[in-house]
Amino acid sequence: MSTRTAPPVTRFNLLARLLHWSMAVMVIAQFFIGVTMIAALSYYPLLLAIHRPLGIAILVFAIVRLANRLTRRLPPFLATMSPLERRVASYSEYLLYALLLVQPLIGWAMLSAAQSPIVLAGQLHLPGIAPHDITLYAALRTAHTVSAYLLFATFTAHICAVVFHTVGLRDGIIGRMALWPRRSQADETAG
Repeated sequence: MSTRTAPPVTRFNLLARLLHWSMAVMVIAQFFIGVTMIAALSYYPLLLAIHRPLGIAILVFAIVRLANRLTRRLPPFLATMSPLERRVASYSEYLLYALLLVQPLIGWAMLSAAQSPIVLAGQLHLPGIAPHDITLYAALRTAHTVSAYLLFATFTAHICAVVFHTVGLRDGIIGRMALWPRRSQADETAG
């Protein structure tokens, strides 16, 4: 009777990778939509009609992603990462998850406080999650803006860290989340 051990996990599972890249596209789109909504008021109604359901989609994806993250084995940190770097990576991941969950909820509550429905499609509206209150709306609007800047900064730091590891250290960190097949170890050391 032979006992086979499972190969070590070196990549995130396929669902995690699909959710990661889908959310990256949605979050980048949301950043551009949010900035354009403020800068080009003539497009505001159209962009707002996209911004609201896209925010809810990000919330749903973040919940699914978090559930997947909590129930699956993760690949170990790379040997090129110091203990401090590992802690920073972990805490920044927690911050990203928190912001990806909180940001859409703040927006939803803000719109609820303004009694402005979130239209998903046609007559399908989300229920309000906050009482109608103009003072609450103003506070939530400020919180939505501040958390958007914090999300942008955290997202940018994440991208910079990945670029540093991929281009500077060439340690293959992007392969852990890549949708494309990994190159063999021999190819990676030769290239």
